[in-house]
Amino acid sequence: MNLLGDLFTLFAKLSLLAVGGVNSTVPAIIRMVVDQRHWITTRQFSQLFAIAQAAPGPNMLIVALIGQHVAGVAGALAATVGTVLPSGILVLYVSNIWHRFQHARWRRILQAAIIPITGGLILSAAYVLVRAADTGWVLALVTVTSTLLCLTTRLHPLWLLAGGLLAGLIFT
Repeated sequence: MNLLGDLFTLFAKLSLLAVGGVNSTVPAIIRMVVDQRHWITTRQFSQLFAIAQAAPGPNMLIVALIGQHVAGVAGALAATVGTVLPSGILVLYVSNIWHRFQHARWRRILQAAIIPITGGLILSAAYVLVRAADTGWVLALVTVTSTLLCLTTRLHPLWLLAGGLLAGLIFT
């Protein structure tokens, strides 16, 4: 039961920091579940993250997968409820204030600041994930190639996934 409480508490705290979604907290999640608690390895985290991103649904599926890995179905539920409940309650409360002060100067300033902050958090998450996943030159090449293709073309992400799979089959 203590492990379930730890999962709930950890993800409840992190959910309140998830500006821009759970992916913005990936560096903190890695720090907590890999480096501090040693619940999973960096490799396991990157594999779970890949599964969560490939599956249909919200980007917070990584939380359920970590919880399931650590404590089974009950762990998945504890981590998921911990992620959704506190931030959901906060959003309900803040949305009333947000609407009431829709013309306030501080709101316009905060709205303008949230976008670059969220972008920075997500970029730092991407950096941490790339470092965890790129364990050789082939994977590093797949990362660089997919990044360049995403930035310069309108190629559908499924083609990038297929290319990564093909590279993995050829070079491993």
